[in-house]
Amino acid sequence: MAKFDKIQVLSKIGETGMVPVFYHKDAEVACAVVKACYEGGVRAFEFTNRGDFAHEVFGKVVKYAAVECPDMAIGVGSVVDPATAALYIQLGACFVVGPLFNPEISRICNRRLIPYTPGCGTISEVGAAQESGCDLCKVFPGDVLGPKFVKGLKAPMPWSKLMVTGGVEPTKENIDGWIKAGVYCVGMGSKLFPADRVAAGDWKYVTDKCRESLSFVADARK
Repeated sequence: MAKFDKIQVLSKIGETGMVPVFYHKDAEVACAVVKACYEGGVRAFEFTNRGDFAHEVFGKVVKYAAVECPDMAIGVGSVVDPATAALYIQLGACFVVGPLFNPEISRICNRRLIPYTPGCGTISEVGAAQESGCDLCKVFPGDVLGPKFVKGLKAPMPWSKLMVTGGVEPTKENIDGWIKAGVYCVGMGSKLFPADRVAAGDWKYVTDKCRESLSFVADARK
């Protein structure tokens, strides 16, 4: 069962404005990254369903975070079908994210009051997702669509809450561009977790990068 409900999760994401996106096959590494992000101020973390036995790693991360990061909402990403969504919800996922929109996933998540953030590449897809109960939609791939897509969509649909993933970098210029275009939050992956830093176990780097990125979000919102 999810530790936090839909309202709580969306509030955490909205207040911080950034969701780290990460996968690693080693549960100890994944837990260390979650802890480093938490210490940097992150309160919503997306673990992606990318490798074999990813759900087993996810289960360990959720249990670890419940003790070590009590205010962190752990969600799952890269979900494309309802069966996978149900599996992760059973393991404690507080939110579900996907690269595409599948209305059957909406039904699964809505039943349990869990946010479903589908990947949308057109205004019509965002509209369809909103009709199915998706409060937060993902603009994906962000590096292809760009901030102008967000700004253009928000003009006729100002109520839209959007998260952008893909092409987001932990720099003031990049984050400022997305926030000022109107996104609700940014999702950030590899740029926040350079492979060499993760391999070296440089968790202080991750903590500092998260703290700095969150400050960029806060500044852009002023």
